[in-house]
Amino acid sequence: MSRLVADTSGLVSLGIAAGDDPDPLSICVGRYEVVVPSVVVEELRETASYDDAHGRAAASVLDRTEAISARSVELDTEFPLDDGENAAVALSNDLDAALLLCDEFNQLGLIHASLADTRLVTTPTLLSAFVRTDALSPADARTVLDAVGDARSWDANSYVRRARSLLEGG
Repeated sequence: MSRLVADTSGLVSLGIAAGDDPDPLSICVGRYEVVVPSVVVEELRETASYDDAHGRAAASVLDRTEAISARSVELDTEFPLDDGENAAVALSNDLDAALLLCDEFNQLGLIHASLADTRLVTTPTLLSAFVRTDALSPADARTVLDAVGDARSWDANSYVRRARSLLEGG
């Protein structure tokens, strides 16, 4: 089983549709060894305290902590991102993880450049991988992406629009 390190943003995205059919969070923890930095668990707890879609999504992820392992990692104090992304990048490199799930679209270039041998994936990319491996149908992946995109206000994001068009076959 491949190891996937996740940042708070990616887990919250998957948590938006957690419990739905299909459930992308269940698919993720079923296909990957999911590992998160301890600081991500703290960020999820903080986010779960809000009474909105993001808070409910974070709570859904926290409800599945038995399927996710948390590890401490030393932060790079010079890394110009928040502690969650900083720790996720460091943990990915420390563990030589196959994938880093992160939806910080404004910082993807910096995150990608900071990874040694780990492949950076976003939720739209992960959904596409689920389609390629028959874990999700294209229609189900579009449904999940639409739900996540609506909750995360991704409609204006060109990266997400492109991913949606690829899932639509064009």
